[in-house]
Order: sequence, then structure tokens, then C-alpha cells
Amino acid sequence: MNKEKLDLYIECLDHTVSGENFKLYRDRDHDMLVTIPKPDENSLGKYYESEDYISHTDAKRTIFEKTYHLVKKFSLNRKVKLISKLHKGTGTLLDIGAGTGDFLIEANKTKWEVVGIEPNQQARVLAKEKGIVLQSDTVNLDSNGFDIITMWHVLEHVPDLSAQIKELKRLLKPGGHLVIAVPNFKSYDAQYYKSFWAAYDVPRHLWHFSKNSIKTLFEEKEMKLKKIMPLVFDAFYVSLLSEKHKNGKMNFVKALWIGLLSNIKGRRLKEYSSHIYILKNT
Repeated sequence: MNKEKLDLYIECLDHTVSGENFKLYRDRDHDMLVTIPKPDENSLGKYYESEDYISHTDAKRTIFEKTYHLVKKFSLNRKVKLISKLHKGTGTLLDIGAGTGDFLIEANKTKWEVVGIEPNQQARVLAKEKGIVLQSDTVNLDSNGFDIITMWHVLEHVPDLSAQIKELKRLLKPGGHLVIAVPNFKSYDAQYYKSFWAAYDVPRHLWHFSKNSIKTLFEEKEMKLKKIMPLVFDAFYVSLLSEKHKNGKMNFVKALWIGLLSNIKGRRLKEYSSHIYILKNT
């Protein structure tokens, strides 16, 4: 990133682990935000050391966690249907940031040949207990080996964004599809909660995307944006966490209202809390 083209956008606290302060700068060239300071690879892991980091657990201790997993089950079915529409029949699927492996397990039930990448050791152990072995990185995977690559709320976490996009290009077959889900800092819930917006999630989220940024970043690597889809449940989930950041507790009624408003405004402005981007390797 060219530091001369970065403007201070907002300051946020790490509400989940450290309580440290981070600044988000706007990259004018790509219409996105960058988290600064960016932890180095040796120190980044400590910011994930929390029992509240739900994507790396299967915990169902609270109503919130139980609701999360109920919505997750519904979403898994929709994700499998989506990739099956993109590639008629079945094929090879790579899921990067596979968590505890649930999406791959569901895809495998419909005869997809699956491979999963998950850098978090605890999550890989949980996945193995479910019968699926995940790898820690993509280094040993063949070039042009996959019909579909998915990254469900993962791209915002990668330390080297340019290298990751280049690697996605290497792994994807010509004509293959890339499916990426990321938060949208231009959504209504982001504007409402400002520095308390949970989807900033600094410093675990190193990059914060808009529709323009996804289009520009991937077109630079000859991958064409074909379709954008909303993730309507994310507005409610993120608003619940944002209420906790802002007021110290989850206000379900208020979060439901803000999430609903965000989706109503998102339908009009085409700026939802999170989007799914479908890109094709040209």
C-alpha cells in the first residue's frame, strides 16, 4: 500500500482480546480500509487467544452461541447449494479458513471432492474429531487444481493480501469460480455503530472491503467479478456484538432493530452488512 494515499478513517479498540487501540486508514486507490499498526506474523496469533472467538469453537454455552450455530446450519446448506449452481454436478472444492470443517463436511455429502485449509491448530483438532483432516497452508497444493475456492469471512484476516490473491489465482482452474464473503464497511450498521462496529474486529481484521475494492483487487489478477449477493443474517449477528462493545451487554431488541434497518437500507442502496462475491478466473 502507498502510505501517501492513506487517509485516517476511524480509530477502534480491540474489544475481544487486548483492549489495544488501532487506526483504520482509507486506501483511496482501492476504496478500502487498512488496519494500522499491523501485527507481525509472530505476534498476530495472540490476538486470537480468546474463548469468545467463536469461529474456532463448537461451543453452545449461551443463547447467543446456540443461535449462532442454528443460523450456521441453515447457512451451510445455502452455501452448498450456491457452489453446486456455479459448477454443475460436482468437482474439486478448496475451502480456505475452514474453521472446524462443517462446510466441507456438508459439501462432501453431496459428493464434492474437498480440501480444507485452517491455520488454527485448535480448529484443526476439532475438525479431525469430526472425521475431516485439514491442512495448515496451501504450499503443497497443485496449481489449477480446483473448480471452486471458497473463503467465508477469511480474506480480511490474511497478512499479505496481494500474495493471497496471487495464490488464489494459481490454485483455481481456468474458468473456475472464487466465492468470497467479507464485511462491508459502507453498510448502515457500520455507519451506525462507528468505532464499536464489531466487524472491524481489529487487529484480526487487517483489511476492510467495499464492493469497489473487491472488483479492483481481483481484476488486477485477471479474475472478473460476476455477482454480488447479500448476507442478511450478518447484520443481526454483527449488531448484537456491536451492542456489547458499545454498552457492555447484548441488547437483543436494539440489535434486531438495527439489523433490520441495515437490511432494509441495504436493499435500497445495495450496501449490506456483508456480501458474497462470486468471481471467475478468466
